[in-house]
Amino acid sequence: MTEKIHEALNKAKSMLESKDLDAHAVHLLMEHVTGKSGATLLADLREPLTPKQQTDFYNKTEQLLTGKPVQHIIGTEQFYGLSFEVNKNVLIPRPETEELVFGVLERCRDLFPEDGRVADIGTGSGAIAIAIKKEWPDAFVVATDISEPALEVAKRNAKHNDAKIEFRLGNITEPIEHEKWDVIISNPPYIAMEESKEMSRTVLEFEPHTALFADDDGLYFYKKLAKSLPPLMNKPALIAVEIGYQQGKAVSDLFQKAFPKDRVSVRKDLNGKDRMIFCEIRE
Repeated sequence: MTEKIHEALNKAKSMLESKDLDAHAVHLLMEHVTGKSGATLLADLREPLTPKQQTDFYNKTEQLLTGKPVQHIIGTEQFYGLSFEVNKNVLIPRPETEELVFGVLERCRDLFPEDGRVADIGTGSGAIAIAIKKEWPDAFVVATDISEPALEVAKRNAKHNDAKIEFRLGNITEPIEHEKWDVIISNPPYIAMEESKEMSRTVLEFEPHTALFADDDGLYFYKKLAKSLPPLMNKPALIAVEIGYQQGKAVSDLFQKAFPKDRVSVRKDLNGKDRMIFCEIRE
């Protein structure tokens, strides 16, 4: 006799909680194993699992107990209403980054009524570039990364989501030099090395450190961007970057110095933490 869905969920939650791991992950696992999502899963909590589903669920729960992210176990993450392949070569897209995409699109509607030239620097899974292209089909979108394995994931995600993106391999602004851009977006590595001791095992052991950590108290990439972007921008133009919640002043100062006549603003995420910098370059 197999367990009912709610019984298996409760058992798995207890196992994860005993190891101080995120118990919410078992719901995503159950959705994956049963093919039922959201309200359907809730309505069927008293339904029994098939023997195959039960075996599969507990095998995958064992992986969760090692600290492995649920997104790596099921192979996907949702971002901006789209599904993205994720693995050890790319950062798992975060909800905060959806707010960066929303903020960019909102501003671009005023700045660029029709098409625009957009570059996503350090694209990882391609989430930002692909979400922008899906919401703004007339934009010409380029996505760059220094990691070839990351770009391979991003290319598959673009194909899966039917988004025409030009991918370029290279470091920071190197792949987009000698061209002018309307919009530059980046969610660069911004965690200071010394902060690693406060981070969860799930992130530290399974996500790429090159996409997480930066030298110079986490400011290394912002300094490079602030220095190299001024000659690359059209007028008007928009620069948008995601930041660590304690970096608002430092990063906004860097961009204000680089673009002294333009408007640089810090925006908070839904949790009330500084999370985005927008630099609006006017004509």
